[in-house]
Parts: sequence; C-alpha cells; structure tokens
Amino acid sequence: MRNYVAELIGTFGLVFCGTGAIIINQQYGGAITHPGIAITFGLIVMSMIYSLGGISGAHLNPAVSIAFTLASRFPASRLPGYIISQVTGALLASFALKWLFPASQLLGATLPSGAASQSFVMELILTFFLMLVIINVAIGSKEQGMFAGVAIGATVALEAMFAGPVCGASMNPARSLAPALASGHLESLWIYLIAPVVGAALAIPVWKYLNKGKNY
Repeated sequence: MRNYVAELIGTFGLVFCGTGAIIINQQYGGAITHPGIAITFGLIVMSMIYSLGGISGAHLNPAVSIAFTLASRFPASRLPGYIISQVTGALLASFALKWLFPASQLLGATLPSGAASQSFVMELILTFFLMLVIINVAIGSKEQGMFAGVAIGATVALEAMFAGPVCGASMNPARSLAPALASGHLESLWIYLIAPVVGAALAIPVWKYLNKGKNY
C-alpha cells in the first residue's frame, strides 16, 4: 500500500506542477515561457524520483509500469494497483488545478498542433527514448541511484523542450488523461493513451538486444 500511495503522490506532483506551469503561463502573460514549462516537468520528475524512488520506484507513468512488467522487472500482480494509483493522483491534481484556475479551458491538456498521425508518431518515439533511458539507469524497477533522477528528468525536459509545441510531449497516459477528463477535451486523447504505451513497450526488446548476455 505504501508503494501505491507513493505513486499517487508522485503522479499528483508531476501533473500539478507540470500542467500547473502550462496554466499559469497562459494566464499570466507567458511568465513561465515554453523552456520554463519543459524545465518544470523535468525538475518535478527528478524531485519525485529522488524522494520516492526508493519506495515505489517513482514510475509516475502507466506506460513505464507496463514496460517494466514486459521486461520482467516488475510483478504483473502490482501493475493494476500502480496504474490506478497513478491515474488517481493525476485526476486529483487536475481537479485541484480546475478549482484553483477555473478560467482555464484546457487545464494543460495535450493536443496535437498538426495531424494526429504526426503527434502519434512523435509521442511513440519520445516515449521509446524515455523508456530506454529509464530502464538503463533503473535498479530493477526502482528509479533510484545518484544519477538516475538527473538522467530521467533531463530526458523529460529535453523532449518537452523541442517536441512540446508539436504534440505536447506527454509521454504519459495518466498525465494526458487527467486534464482531458477535467477539461472535457477528449477529442485527441486516444493518441496519448496508446502511443506512449507502444513506444515504451518497443524500448524493451531493443534494451534486451543491446544488453544481451548481461546479468540483472
């Protein structure tokens, strides 16, 4: 249960700070800026890894938990509880932001700026590289260690920096689901539920191939 609570808290922090930065930037004349939003996402991920990684692994992302399960580095019996905790934390954060900023129409929801196919492929590739970084720096399914937080947080910030204007750079079904439900903008949600899971899953056979013969 402590693992589930940690995932709930960590995902709440991710969505509250990350999408909160988007909302505040929109409502306060671009005070945060796009680079600031990307850095906010990277820093909150890094902070949650260092504070909660030793408890739950700080997955904060259903796609990451699913990929760890496919890699046989996370027990399948815990997967439903992790996903429920992550989605619950994200929903609580989005509805808290809706109460704090009632004028916000999107609440930080991820929407494609161009074709749906473009954003789908972008999200898939972004999550592929994010998961490849995560699984190479994680210990078991635990995202912990001296440099894990920096590596993963920097990857999130980097990908959000250049891909955010195109697809929103979600890389996380829970992060996209919550503001979509809270704001009622469900029209492109399928992209952000499917592409990150596929991208993270594709990283696993590549990781296995690159590390063939190593003991874990």
